[in-house]
Amino acid sequence: DLPWYNAGLRFECTQCGDCCTGAPGHVWVNNEEIVALAKLVGLEPDAFEDKYVRRVGARKSLIEFPNGDCVFFDSQTRKCGVYDARPRQCRTWPFWDSNLKNEQDWQHTCEVCPGSGKGPLHSLAQIEERRKVMKV
Repeated sequence: DLPWYNAGLRFECTQCGDCCTGAPGHVWVNNEEIVALAKLVGLEPDAFEDKYVRRVGARKSLIEFPNGDCVFFDSQTRKCGVYDARPRQCRTWPFWDSNLKNEQDWQHTCEVCPGSGKGPLHSLAQIEERRKVMKV
């Protein structure tokens, strides 16, 4: 059985910053991502973790500002301060299980994300490759 999106979906990141802001949540990071992020901001991985990472059970998440915005979101420019090393959770948006359950969930994603439903067509194989990276 093929998923409802077997003909592909359109998406092109507009770098609007909307997915970096809003209600509190989690941006999960693994050790490899911490090393890459630390290098980008010029810190040793341990110092980076002390400053920018919180433990949530056995997992690690980037910290947030009190309003829920990602710690690396620049509210002045509305850009990601670590875009080139952004975590896999950010790289795989919007092709998450939670957005792909059904057409209604995808439509909601298109309503809240200006790049969803627009731009180049991503094939089923491309979508599945991203979807399998991160279970959100």
